[in-house]
Amino acid sequence: MSPEKIVHKMMSNDLFSKWLGIEIISIKRGYCKLSSKIFEDMTNGFDLAHGGICYSLADSCFAFAANSLGKISLTKSAEISYIKKVELKDTIFAVCEQNQKNSNLFTVNMFNQKKEEIAIFKGIAHFTNKDWL
Repeated sequence: MSPEKIVHKMMSNDLFSKWLGIEIISIKRGYCKLSSKIFEDMTNGFDLAHGGICYSLADSCFAFAANSLGKISLTKSAEISYIKKVELKDTIFAVCEQNQKNSNLFTVNMFNQKKEEIAIFKGIAHFTNKDWL
């Protein structure tokens, strides 16, 4: 199954990613680029995007990139470092790439609409023996 078909199949059953308003910009083997706009119901008590929103967008981007390789994969571990605050009405972008030296490691770089870096997410994938059909 092609990377695009895998991700579209994943998205079709992913209600949370749909709630996030995820837009798929690009998908290829071991790579994914997504975007989402920050709406009022995604903000915290400081009128900033809740940290879970950035984490969730990055996690979806990571999942799509890992699964695009053709094996059903799950997250073993993940961490995020926040660099810049995200505000209401910002559009955020997540770009995930597979590490060349360690195929289980993926890095998601996150940016706002001004191309300012807002966060870095690192995830380790567990690849099952099951192929996407």
